[in-house]
Amino acid sequence: MRLRRTAVALLLAATATLTTPPASASSGDAHDRTGGSRFPTGTATAPDGRTALTDARGRRLQLRGFNLDKYAEATGADLTGIAAQGFTLVRLPVSWARLEPSRGRLDPAELARLHHLLDAADRAGLLVLIDFHQDVYGPKFVGGTNGVPAWATRDEGLPFTPNPDDWFAGYFQPAVQTAFRHLYDDPDLRAWQADFYTRLARELRGHRSLLGYDLFNEPFGPVPGDPSDPAVLAAASAALEQGRLAGMYRRLIAAVRQVDTRAWLFVEPTVLVGQGVPTALPGFADPRPGAPRLGYAPHFYDTAVENGADWDQSDGFVERYAAAVTAYPAAHRLPVLVGEWGPPNSRTPGNRRLVARQVAAMDGPQGFAEGWTMWYWCRGTGGYCALDPAGRPAPGDEPAFGPYPVAVAGTGVSTAVSTTGGTVRWSADGTGHTSELLLPPTAFPHGARVDVTPAGARVEVEQPGAGRAGTVRIRLPHARPGTPVTVTVTGFTGFTA
Repeated sequence: MRLRRTAVALLLAATATLTTPPASASSGDAHDRTGGSRFPTGTATAPDGRTALTDARGRRLQLRGFNLDKYAEATGADLTGIAAQGFTLVRLPVSWARLEPSRGRLDPAELARLHHLLDAADRAGLLVLIDFHQDVYGPKFVGGTNGVPAWATRDEGLPFTPNPDDWFAGYFQPAVQTAFRHLYDDPDLRAWQADFYTRLARELRGHRSLLGYDLFNEPFGPVPGDPSDPAVLAAASAALEQGRLAGMYRRLIAAVRQVDTRAWLFVEPTVLVGQGVPTALPGFADPRPGAPRLGYAPHFYDTAVENGADWDQSDGFVERYAAAVTAYPAAHRLPVLVGEWGPPNSRTPGNRRLVARQVAAMDGPQGFAEGWTMWYWCRGTGGYCALDPAGRPAPGDEPAFGPYPVAVAGTGVSTAVSTTGGTVRWSADGTGHTSELLLPPTAFPHGARVDVTPAGARVEVEQPGAGRAGTVRIRLPHARPGTPVTVTVTGFTGFTA
């Protein structure tokens, strides 16, 4: 079908009224170098409990972007390309095994690669979320160099038989379950893991592009009983989140904070949230001086789609997920950044609809996310690649490449939909700060026309062009708080899905 979106509403349909925090709560530390990087220095919580990221001027931020690959193949050109399409964030997987192949020494070549990518991100105006990545624990079980190093793997000699048709099933094998139990429980492994986080954070601190850390990718642990029984699996997940995993997160938060008080730290639930199971994680304290910089980073995957099915929009997946993912961040006033989402094949009819539904669920009228990173940025003819071989949005993934408000000064943000263009309405905050709307080149191949009321608004339009995003900046220097502002953008082509 033909999806017509508003010029700015494809990724933002409507949000609840936000309360702009006082300057003392949102201005951050004096040493924060926010510049043009839109680094979030604080938060603002709406009456419905949704917590937004805000910059030093109190503007509500929307972060959008992609995961880079987990095989250490990303280059500075990838970062330039992401920024040119109008995105502001990348999630960069790193591997403990690759960074510390032998106990006690960080690999110089791997560190140099990370510094190079962070420098390139800074030049491109991107923020970087470092993702401590693992799949099926580590290379002892899945090969390669991804995850926990072999020297920190204790499986008690139990057998492991890989299943090429279902890699996730490896989590349930006794050897992997035992390795996770030792990582959570053994004092020396705990200390070594925390020491690794401290040393890496010491190495990377100071990069202007460093948003922070996703502390542990898709955590897992022992499952006593039959994992094919949903009740058994849910009970094991809750026990892990309330006990061993919570303890790990406390240790890792403390480890990073020894050397870095600026970075944001994100905790992940287990993958059961994708099946509509709310997390049982407790709240966490942030030992940094000032307001906490903690967030929640769930993943947004449909199990059936991951197993090769075309999405069935009647299965209730999006609704179950949205219901499961909102209570925890609302209770603890945490911004939500969806660390991974996207189908393995966006080209099928159902999965095309899924991409559009996921974008709307994260950013629509009752949207639950302040940011997201799609899995992942690469060129290809299938799989998770978000680009086709020519570098255009992959068929079905186009809604992820739509325009959005990246920084909004105001309250009561809402959006109206038009079939020919877009209208975005919000209320000015009266401080004279500038709101910014990003216009990706794929959404506006022929440029954009922007009209703003009231007449006193100052408008600066940088038109999108071949290979670069445009920006609309609106400022009301003398407006009273609550002054209604209407922005109309035409020229959006819509997407075929």
